[in-house]
Amino acid sequence: MTDPRTILITGCSSGIGYTCAHGLKVRGWNVVASCRRAADVERLRDEGLQCVLIDYEDEPSIHAGFEEALALTDGRLDALFNNGAYGIPAMTEDLPTDALRRIFEANFFGWHTLTCRAIPIMREAGAGRIVQNSSVLGFAAMPTRGAYNATKFALEGLSDTMRAELHGTGIHIVLIEPGPITSKIRENARGQYEKWIAPIADHSPWADFYETRLRERLYAPYSKDKYELGPEAVLRKLVHAIESPRPQPRYYVTTPTYFAGTLKRLLPTRWFDAVIRRSS
Repeated sequence: MTDPRTILITGCSSGIGYTCAHGLKVRGWNVVASCRRAADVERLRDEGLQCVLIDYEDEPSIHAGFEEALALTDGRLDALFNNGAYGIPAMTEDLPTDALRRIFEANFFGWHTLTCRAIPIMREAGAGRIVQNSSVLGFAAMPTRGAYNATKFALEGLSDTMRAELHGTGIHIVLIEPGPITSKIRENARGQYEKWIAPIADHSPWADFYETRLRERLYAPYSKDKYELGPEAVLRKLVHAIESPRPQPRYYVTTPTYFAGTLKRLLPTRWFDAVIRRSS
C-alpha cells in the first residue's frame, strides 16, 4: 500500500482552511494544517489534526512551521494550499501606506516565502501542486476593497508567472477564485478598520459613507450575502485541483465569480466598471 499523499494547508483556524483540512483528512490525505495563533493550533490538534504554527506576517514562523510540517510527513509534500487573508475596508485614498505594507505581508509576501520553501521539495519529487486561494477580487476590483484587491491582483500575476516558469517540472500552479464564502473575513476586518481607518474616518471626505454604510455592514449581525456558499464549495474545487491528473489553471467558485469572469472577457472596461459600481 502506498503512503497517503500529503498536503500543508494554511489559515485553518476557521472557514475555508478549517473545512478543507478536515475534508481532506476524511478523503485519506495526510493533512498538516496551520494556524497563526498557538491557541488555534492546540484546538485543531485536540480535534485530531496535525497542526503547526505559521503566521504569514512572521517570517521565522513560516520557516519553523514548514520544517515542523516536513518532520510530520517524513519530508514528503505533495500539495500546498496557501489560504488565509484579511481585508482592510476603506476608500483607497484613506489607506495609510503602512497598512498596505502589513496586508501585503499577510496576503502576499508570506505566501511567496512559504511557496519558495515548497518548490524544491516538489521539484526533487518531480511532481506537486501549489494551490493559491485567490478571489473574484483578484481580477474584478470593487470599491472599499482596495488593499485586498491589490494583494489578490498581485497573487494572480505571480501565480501566472510561476505556472509558465514551472511548466514541464511536474509542479502545477492553480488558482481558486471564490466569491462570497461563509467565513470570518468580515469579523476579522473590524479590527483592521479600527486600527487603520477609524482614527481618521471623521476627517475623511468619505466620513458619511463610513458612518452610514461601511460601519453598518461591518458591525451588523451576521447575515449571508446574496449567492454566498459554504466553504465546502471551495473544498470541492480543491479536491479536483490536487487529485485530477490535469488540474485547471483556475477554478471559479460561486455565481458572482462566473458572472464577473464572463463580463470581464466581454465588456469594455468602462462598461465593466459601471457594472461593478452598481453591484458594490
